[in-house]
Formats: sequence, structure tokens, C-alpha cells
Amino acid sequence: MLVLITYDVSTIDGAGKARLRKVAKECVNYGQRVQNSVFECILDASQLLLLKDRLVSLINEKEDSLRFYYLGNNYQAKVEHFGSKVSYEAEGVLMI
Repeated sequence: MLVLITYDVSTIDGAGKARLRKVAKECVNYGQRVQNSVFECILDASQLLLLKDRLVSLINEKEDSLRFYYLGNNYQAKVEHFGSKVSYEAEGVLMI
């Protein structure tokens, strides 16, 4: 299923900057960054549980925000893209 993950991590201090890097690094392991703090991830149920648990453990719930949007398996009709960044095929091959 396609899951859109967004986050807002407070970077007022060094600890916040470290949390931001850790959250971003964890999201990169599971999906494609589509904007600064927005990732599209194709996940199965077990991957979703692992990633959600990991991300929740990384943030400070009093200062940071983490959101999951579940777009499901038929997400192609639910996503539109306009603008300069080239869209990508979420289930296609990613070059690293």
C-alpha cells in the first residue's frame, strides 16, 4: 500500500536537528522523498508497523509532529502531480 508520511520536527536546538536527521534517514530507507519533509512509501503491513514504531520512538511528541496518510493499493487515481519536479513510478525501479 502507498503511505504518505509527513513530519515537522522542531530544530530550535541541536537535539531537534539530530532528531530531524534520524527521522529523514529512516524514511529514506523505506520510500522516496517527494518534498522536504514528505515521503511516499510502498509498504506491506509489517513494514508499516516497524516504520511507524521506529519513527514514533525518534520524535519528541511534545515538540514534533508525525502524520501517516494511507492511500492504499489503488493510489494511482488518488495522486496528481503538477510542477517542475519530475514524478516517479512508486512501484518502479529506483536507482541508487
